[in-house]
This record gives sequence, C-alpha cells and structure tokens, in this order.
Amino acid sequence: MSADERARLVSDLRVFSAAGVERAAWGWDQHGEGAKDRFHIAERDALRAIEKSDRGGEWDDFRRSIFEMTEGKRALVSWQYEHGPVGHKAERAAFGAALALFAREGIPHQDFVTLVRPMAEALPWLLPETPPRPYGETAA
Repeated sequence: MSADERARLVSDLRVFSAAGVERAAWGWDQHGEGAKDRFHIAERDALRAIEKSDRGGEWDDFRRSIFEMTEGKRALVSWQYEHGPVGHKAERAAFGAALALFAREGIPHQDFVTLVRPMAEALPWLLPETPPRPYGETAA
C-alpha cells in the first residue's frame, strides 16, 4: 500500500460524518454480509501476504490507528454517534479496505475487490472501476 493511499484512507475516515458511517455500513450490508465466506478467505489471504512480506508489525500499528478512530478511547464523534450495529458494520468495511490496500501487491485483484467493495460505496476512489450504487438501492 502506498503511503499516499494510507494517508488518504485515514484522512477520509477522520472526516466521516454520521451519514458517511451509515453509507459504509450500508456498503457492508450490500457486499460483505452476504459474502462473508469469500470475505474471510480474502482476509486470510491478505494477512498471509502481509506476514510473508514481513510487514505484520506495520499492519498491526495501522490497524490499531483505525481502531482508535472508530472504537477506541479517542473515537471520533461520528463513529461514537453510530456506535452499535451500524458503527460495527462500517468498522468492518473500514478494516477490510485498510487490509486490501495494505496487502494489495500480494493478493489477487479479486481478493482486493472483495475486501474493498463495502467501503467503496462510501469512498468511491477505492474502486474507481465500479461506481457506487445509489444509496438505498439493493444488490441484484
């Protein structure tokens, strides 16, 4: 993952409004909830790729920084506001996107898409080849 992508993801998550958190949760409902098995396989593949490249410690630090924004003692107001099921779904989407970006060079593109797609509904730059759906439209 490039430093620019990491900085952009963190920056975007920092300025999420409650509506952004809701949109990310909706993205999880559309693309993560029904594909949990595929999502878990992609997560495992990404974590193996990170370990294989000796970047496990760097990933842990990055993952913790996102957790602090969304769930930790210094969680941002928008994430605190949506604490509960909506916030947890959005958090799943955020962690999937972070993992996908972090392991991008070591995983197949389909795994990248699986991990990043839920958050791409809120942050379209993550998956520019697939535009987000209008909010509220369900997956076909």
